[in-house]
Amino acid sequence: MSLQQPDYQISVMSQDELQTAIDWAGAEGWNPGLDDAVAFYAADNQGFLLGKINDQAVATISAVKYGNSFGFIGLYIVAEPFRHQGYGLHIWNKALEHLRGRSIGLDGVLAQQDNYRKSGFRLAHRNIRFAGISNHLKPVAANIVELASLGVEVLLAYDAGFFPAKRADFLKAWINQPHSHAMGIIENGKLVGYGVIRACRTGYKIGPLNAENKDLAIDLFNALLAQIPLGSAIYLDVPEPNAQAIDIARMNAMSPAFETARMYTGDFPDMALDKIFGITSFELG
Repeated sequence: MSLQQPDYQISVMSQDELQTAIDWAGAEGWNPGLDDAVAFYAADNQGFLLGKINDQAVATISAVKYGNSFGFIGLYIVAEPFRHQGYGLHIWNKALEHLRGRSIGLDGVLAQQDNYRKSGFRLAHRNIRFAGISNHLKPVAANIVELASLGVEVLLAYDAGFFPAKRADFLKAWINQPHSHAMGIIENGKLVGYGVIRACRTGYKIGPLNAENKDLAIDLFNALLAQIPLGSAIYLDVPEPNAQAIDIARMNAMSPAFETARMYTGDFPDMALDKIFGITSFELG
């Protein structure tokens, strides 16, 4: 459908405008973190686009660049009164243009898969959001450490196996959010897993949760829950191919609440999905 307003303008968001996009995500029921805007903006301050008509925000999208060859699309929202009028497609095309020449990932609702396929995206796997209540407190393993106590280069080197490109600026901000806790687990003097739990509009999300095996992931999961009040709502976004991650969610009486389609253009990235027990973020990958 063609645009109804000739003065529709698309520009790069400021950090304040990014907070508006995250507020919209909250209104859509996506339950963003309380401090997501700062960490998202650190990832790529040119990677968030806003569509306006006469200074009124009508559409948002993120098109974040990582390294030299990867990008991720998220926060694709059109305000209710402006849907089905071409504004969303226009900003979508701008995002693709911004990431031209890169492999691109996204987490899309299942109903939109066919539309994303038209732009060259292919389904890699499903991600499932599990929801539950933190209703137990287990002892924290002795080899759990505060992630900030390790050199950032240690974290970045370990994270390389779990993401298609370097994301140093993002991770530095992500593990230092005000309403969050970031923990690592050490074996034989080496980092063998790490996780972050952050406060959201409702409850807390764990993500990422990366570890060399299920037992280490369980220890990290328990250590993260120990940082928040009992009775809190908790969420874990799990890549469906990792059956052991699903086991951990079910062991903690968590149930599927939502799912996305992880899709990519180009070749699927070589990531250790069997060691990814929790996705970092549906918005930024």
